Order: sequence, then structure tokens, then C-alpha cells
Amino acid sequence: MLKEYYILSRPFNALSGCVVVILSGYVAGAPAWWPVIMAAITVLLITSSTNAWNDYIDIEIDKINKPDRPLPAGLISPRGALTFAIVGSILSLITAIFVSQTGFLIALGANILLYIYSWKLKCTVLLGNATVATIVALCFIFGGVAAGNVQPTVMLAISAFFAMIGREILLTMADYKGDLQQGCNTISTVWGKKVAGIFVVIFLGISAATMILTYFTNQYNPVYLYLVIFIMCPIFAYIALNAKKNADIKILEQSSILMKCSYFVWFLAIALGSGLMA
Repeated sequence: MLKEYYILSRPFNALSGCVVVILSGYVAGAPAWWPVIMAAITVLLITSSTNAWNDYIDIEIDKINKPDRPLPAGLISPRGALTFAIVGSILSLITAIFVSQTGFLIALGANILLYIYSWKLKCTVLLGNATVATIVALCFIFGGVAAGNVQPTVMLAISAFFAMIGREILLTMADYKGDLQQGCNTISTVWGKKVAGIFVVIFLGISAATMILTYFTNQYNPVYLYLVIFIMCPIFAYIALNAKKNADIKILEQSSILMKCSYFVWFLAIALGSGLMA
């Protein structure tokens, strides 16, 4: 049973959020690490609990798109997933108290926004995608708030926002069949996958541009620029090409996973670029 709840929490996403907060605290030059660590734990709890809530809401759609997930597969009861979500959210607010007053308000707002997203905003054209992207961008700001220095994290948050909204639209293309059958309005089901693919290209292009601009505004070491230009940009170009061609579902899903993994290359670039600043 613990394994099923572990899968329900989507640990990879939760771990990514923790890494972002800690990395942001590092970039911001945290004078004390306790608030940053508590912020990372807060993000872990928020991500895990709201992922469970999302699966609780999407159980019927997931029976089509993701039938092996714990809820549609019947490995966890809907009540169990709901309890997991509520307890996790409450715990996240408790840990956020130890970050700062601003940190607590960010955690509260993120919880509310993510619950509303799964309940009402997910099946909307772009609004739901922008909501998820905003939450991811806030992770960078949250790390800066915990470190007491937000400015170095702003450009990172902007880059993350455009990368995530591009990936979220890509996911609507991959989930097109299930969303259409369940009457879920997304950019792909309402405007068509061809239009959605164009938006993926645009947003990934903006994200790549802002990643490069970060090198100049934050005065990073050239190693950051090399990793972005020679690894991140080709990956984004490959994903954008698949979206533009309206590749089959399997390729779109693989592109989404590739993009998720590529974030860790960007994280490494940030760590090396800011740590080796002249």
C-alpha cells in the first residue's frame, strides 16, 4: 500500500520542486539554510498532496489516458487519495510557518491555486496550463524568499514559466483522446492539436531565449551558457519539432519525459554557472 501512495505522490515531480528551492537558495546566497530546507519540505508536501488531489479529480479521465495509475487501477480508494491530499496540504502549511510570513502566504496561495486548478481550471484553454507554470515559477521565488534575496531568482522563474507552459500544452496534445471523450476543454481539444503545437514552439522558444538572457543579467560563468546552448536548446528544438509535426501520442509522451529530465541539466547549469562566477 505504501508503494501505491508513493506512486500517487509522483515523487519525481516532488523531488524536482525540492531541488529548485534548494538551488534557488544557493543562487540567492542564503545566509542560513534552515528556512530553505523547510521551504523545500513545504514544496515536497504541496506537490505530493496536490498530485493526489489531481488524480482524485481526474480518475475517470485517467481510466482512459493513464489506466495504470493507482486510483484508476483500483490500488488506492478515492477516499484514501483524498485523505492523503488533505493531510499533506495541512502539513505543508505547518512547515511553511518556519520559512517566513511571506513564505507561508506563498504556500497557502499555492495550495489553494492547485486545488482550484484540478477542480475547475484544468479543463480550460491555456488558463490551467498557465496556472501550473506559475506554480513551478513560484518555486524559484520561494527559494529566494527563504534565502532573503529574491532578485537572483526572478529570471530563473521567468524561464521556468515559459518552459512549463510549453510542456503543459504538449501534455494536452498527448492526452487529447481521453480529454476529448470526457469533454475536457483544453487548447488541443478546443483549438486543435495543430494550433497547440504552434504554441509549444513559441513558448519553448521564449524559454530558451530567457535562459540565455539569464547568463547576461545574472553574470554567470560561461559554463552555464555552454550547457544551455549545446544541450537545452537542441532538446527544446527537438520537442518543438515533434509538437509542430503533431507526432503520435507515444512520441509526444516521450518528448514530455525528455523535457522533464532536461530540467536537471538546466539545474546543473545554474549551479555551476552561479557557483563559478568570477
